[in-house]
Amino acid sequence: MSRALTQLIPTSSRILWSPSWRSSLPIAASRALLPLAQARQSSHSPLGAAPAQVRKPVTINTLQSLYRKNEPITVMTAHDFPSAHVADHAGMDMMLVGDSLAMVALGMEDTSEVLMEEMLLHCRSVARATKSAFTVGDLPMGTYEIAPEQALESAIRMIKEGRVKSVKLEGGIEMAPTIAKITRAGIPVLAHVGLTPQRQNSLGGFRVQGKSTAGALKLLNDAFAVQEAGAFAVVLEAVPAEVASIVTKKLSIPTIGIGAGNGCSGQVLVQVDMSGNFPPGRFLPKFVKKYGDVWGESMRAIQAYKEDVKSRAYPATEHTYPMPKEELSEFERLIGENRTGLEPE
Repeated sequence: MSRALTQLIPTSSRILWSPSWRSSLPIAASRALLPLAQARQSSHSPLGAAPAQVRKPVTINTLQSLYRKNEPITVMTAHDFPSAHVADHAGMDMMLVGDSLAMVALGMEDTSEVLMEEMLLHCRSVARATKSAFTVGDLPMGTYEIAPEQALESAIRMIKEGRVKSVKLEGGIEMAPTIAKITRAGIPVLAHVGLTPQRQNSLGGFRVQGKSTAGALKLLNDAFAVQEAGAFAVVLEAVPAEVASIVTKKLSIPTIGIGAGNGCSGQVLVQVDMSGNFPPGRFLPKFVKKYGDVWGESMRAIQAYKEDVKSRAYPATEHTYPMPKEELSEFERLIGENRTGLEPE
């Protein structure tokens, strides 16, 4: 800020922001005193904005109320600020920072590659954007299987560093002691049974679970075990709809289905999948419904930009910052008269 402008600023903030006082300043000086959000002309403007209709934050009590009223619980994955921002504005009840981000955001082959530090970074990004939805962070493979104490330490990091409100982990009966350890520490746990992607190698790949009588009984026993251990809800992934419906009726906590039919207490989808933010030809699981074509719209916009740049149609005059004609004339006169004098030594 120039010395002259500094001398113009009174010490009283009431006088400083008085519209009548600012109107007496030169335009440049007046702009310098505007709040940053108003004066900003950079392309890197903050993405965040308050939703048109502000919602109360969703809590465990909110989710339990929806469950008691038999109102489906809406869950969506998010992996960064923009994906969480739009999902929260759209009114999702829960936001899951799933380890699926390993593939849809980081380009990895499967979820087993993602590290705790990477999950924490993405959790913090999602948490910054989420003002209402109840946030859940996935514990990545290798951070909770060794012992309940290891799992609790990882869960604490998720809450303190990742800034989410709860954690999710995969596994049924064998993970019950771990879930109990975490919940006794006051951290809500979303369980996950059925197809557990982190264990795909032992399952023989991404295969539907619970198709046999024995498989269905195992699924039910796993669900009972995580409920008894204190999980506030359980994800049922890739199981027959009839089995998921029966399991849901037997439990006293919500079930969140993904590839498990509409008899569950709620549904979750990977946002990249359901929004169509992928190139043509990409494999999609049978249970995914494509609700949009984000890839197609992005491709159209980017190609149009490329064409405009190549043809010099962009930027047009309305996209530039004009210099006053008298100032431009003076600038041209000066550099014409004294070019060498203006060059750096």
